[in-house]
Amino acid sequence: MVSLATRGNICINRKPSGMLHSTRLDIPVPSNRDFSSTLLDLKENEQLDSWICPPSPDAICASVEQEAFRVGKKEVNTEALVDLNGEEHSLLKRVLIRSFNEVLYGCADHKNYELAQKIMLQMQDLGLDPSRKAYDCLVRAAVSQGSLKDAMEVLKIMKQNNLKALDSTLAALSMSCSHALELDLAEAFLNQIEACPYPYPYSALLEACDEMDQPERALRVFAKMKMKLVPDIRIYENLFSLFGTVNAPYENGNIMSQADSLKRINAIESDMARNGIQHSHISMKNLLKALGAEGMIRELVQYLHVAENLFIYNNPSLGTDIYNTVLHYLVESRESRMAIEIFKKMKKFGFHTDSATYDIMIACCIITRCYKSASLLVSMMIREGFNPAISAYTSLIKILMENENFSEALNLLDRSKLDGIQLDVLMFNTFLRHANYKVRIDILEFIVEYMRRENIQPDPATCRHVFSAYVAAGFHHTAMEALQVLTLRMMSKYGSILEKEDDFLDEFILAEDSDAESRIIKLFKDSKEELSVALLNLRWCAMAGFPMLESADQSLWAKRLESQFHRRRLLVPGRMRSFQSWNYYHNSQI
Repeated sequence: MVSLATRGNICINRKPSGMLHSTRLDIPVPSNRDFSSTLLDLKENEQLDSWICPPSPDAICASVEQEAFRVGKKEVNTEALVDLNGEEHSLLKRVLIRSFNEVLYGCADHKNYELAQKIMLQMQDLGLDPSRKAYDCLVRAAVSQGSLKDAMEVLKIMKQNNLKALDSTLAALSMSCSHALELDLAEAFLNQIEACPYPYPYSALLEACDEMDQPERALRVFAKMKMKLVPDIRIYENLFSLFGTVNAPYENGNIMSQADSLKRINAIESDMARNGIQHSHISMKNLLKALGAEGMIRELVQYLHVAENLFIYNNPSLGTDIYNTVLHYLVESRESRMAIEIFKKMKKFGFHTDSATYDIMIACCIITRCYKSASLLVSMMIREGFNPAISAYTSLIKILMENENFSEALNLLDRSKLDGIQLDVLMFNTFLRHANYKVRIDILEFIVEYMRRENIQPDPATCRHVFSAYVAAGFHHTAMEALQVLTLRMMSKYGSILEKEDDFLDEFILAEDSDAESRIIKLFKDSKEELSVALLNLRWCAMAGFPMLESADQSLWAKRLESQFHRRRLLVPGRMRSFQSWNYYHNSQI
């Protein structure tokens, strides 16, 4: 062993062949005691090895805060910094910058933005100018924690320092903007990328376009992407979701839209074949959704067979989502017989079923109006360890209401509450829709008061069912009063706005100018659908000449429903007997 103090105490071992072998990097390091207070303590050679050649990113992130900043808190020697920036130590400066970059890479990989910030500050304290790669790591660490604002601030600092962002930096920013649904920014960053070897930022933007329903932008992005790189399977997954349908979800499919949809699907599959890409589980699921949404049942079943051969027979666990998708659209198209056959096939061949599968099949029993079959499905569901959710209870109630079994349906409503189900407006609207159709004012008023006691906010469908039932029964004045009460309850926090905000009342409800409806429609375009519907209801009541209620509590109709609630609850025939039979049914099936 030979010790060379002038060369940083580098240890030399002699191999058996007689050749000298160095176990450390041969870096000229001056033996300067004053420099020991900086980031690297050159006196301790073990620390020099661990900092210049870190073993792994995990070791970096684990040791930086314990060692680097412990030393960094000490008073920095100004003369040492001057020496560090001099020509004599340019090699050491490059090594330090590279070492800091390695630490920053570890911070980016481990999504530790706070530590990356501290590393950048430490570099500046030592007089080291961060490179574009250092800023790239800082941006990627920021966006990995969802901090788009911090990432944009880093980009602003880079522009102030006349540093052009790397393509990887722009890709990370574009992805972050896509996740935040800032589509203009995301597309702008993508357009600045000169060479992007990976399609993941394009995939993120296409997914955001799908969520924001902007297929035109998605088509433009896809065309630009094809000029730079080859799409991967994730791109095609998004394309099926974006362009697989024509009319859906806004209109039902027809012959023309179905033909266009099939052309689009064939075009996407042809492009996949040209690039040698096969279907994934997700792409096939999106394709099946597109076919089902357009009502193409024959093609839906054909592609189900393709999916079975590609995925399900080899890996049955992948079949649950695919089968559920097909069953859902079969039931939605009222193809009950076909749905039952596929469900039997799943059970016969041992394919996995989940709670969603049973919910769909219980909903299928609404078509056949068979409460017995729905009860058997609930029994199977419980035996397999799935507790019935609110969707299952709602389907059971629909079946009972279709069979005009109001007492059993009301009993099931109570049972769902006892089972811990959080009641929602859709379940109550099921009662109101059938009560409206059968003009059962007693059931309707009981449910309206039940909703109030459960703090369930009405929606536009609630208002429509109640108003229509009273009109059909010939109670026009009560219909207008009920419409006002339910509308005020639908406005929720705006319920008492009429007695406090005269300007609001004059601007939207009592205004006589022709632009009043336009102002209300603007609220609808601003995603305030229920508020705009409520204002239109109240304006219509005012135009019809009915006195305006200042609050829902003022209504004599609402007070009557409250006073009659308990009496009506007791008068419903068969309630207690029905409740006991349902309770016995549950216990006997478990």
